[in-house]
Amino acid sequence: QVQLVESGGGLVQPGGSLRLSCAASGRIFSIDAMGWYRQTPGKQRELVAVITSSSSTNYVDSVKGRFTISRDNAKNMVYLQMSSLKPEDTAVYYCNANVRRTQLGRAMGYWGQGTQVTVSS
Repeated sequence: QVQLVESGGGLVQPGGSLRLSCAASGRIFSIDAMGWYRQTPGKQRELVAVITSSSSTNYVDSVKGRFTISRDNAKNMVYLQMSSLKPEDTAVYYCNANVRRTQLGRAMGYWGQGTQVTVSS
């Protein structure tokens, strides 16, 4: 079984910074794309940032220039460095990983439980 666990969320003032971490564990042969999503009450979960196994990245327009996604393949971890945080960044942030459990098997998507990020003065 594969499990993703996020950490690093919390309360921060506007303009501040936070770094989110996500650790994948369990039966893992390799991990293809990894990403961060966020969800606000009353709104659909939305993609924030993705990173491929070769470290190509993509971001939602609203966080470009402020957030940086990175990964450590040896540790099966993905990070989201968030700076210049705004109140509208407030959400539950979820880690997603496309995990290949065997060499020839297809990648399956897994989700973490989420970590709360609150940006408020």
